[in-house]
Amino acid sequence: MMLDHEGGHPSRWAAALSISAKIGCSAHTLLDWVKRVEVDSGRRAGVPSDMAGKLKAPERENRELRQANEILRKVSAYFACAQHILPTWSSTAGSSHDHFH
Repeated sequence: MMLDHEGGHPSRWAAALSISAKIGCSAHTLLDWVKRVEVDSGRRAGVPSDMAGKLKAPERENRELRQANEILRKVSAYFACAQHILPTWSSTAGSSHDHFH
């Protein structure tokens, strides 16, 4: 609609103001949608929507893996520290050292 009626207005902004009022959104939102359509159709430079989605999936996976690695580092450090605190158990059965007094 915007692309069809843009020529009947003095500027793109004027067209966006007029049309956005009729469809119930802001002129900025309408212009963002128009720009997205132009990028997706190749009339404007930018990353098409389908490629943007494909790029976000690996980025999300990278972020999740970094978070998991951070958790594993903290758990590893915790257990490394706890190993020095816990008593050492004797391997000899029945020894007086395998229980607390």
